[in-house]
Amino acid sequence: MATTVQKGRWKLEDAKARLSEVVRSARAEGPQRVTVRGRDAVVVVSAEEFDRLTRREPEKPFVAFMEQLHLDGLDLTRETDRGRDAEL
Repeated sequence: MATTVQKGRWKLEDAKARLSEVVRSARAEGPQRVTVRGRDAVVVVSAEEFDRLTRREPEKPFVAFMEQLHLDGLDLTRETDRGRDAEL
């Protein structure tokens, strides 16, 4: 049976034959890359790592979002726009 080329990298046929080892390694050592024809195809990660990577911050209400921008010293006044002269 063929062995992995390097730690954390598996040929597809090896990963299929030793799936439980791939899963165990993903949980204990971190992401495991699976290659097809020598090129990275997928990465197996633990559920905990996947959850950490895909966790979204709860959306804030618009007012709270604007308040966190700290725009206190910003001058938002502008001159009155009277339009422009146009021939009709």
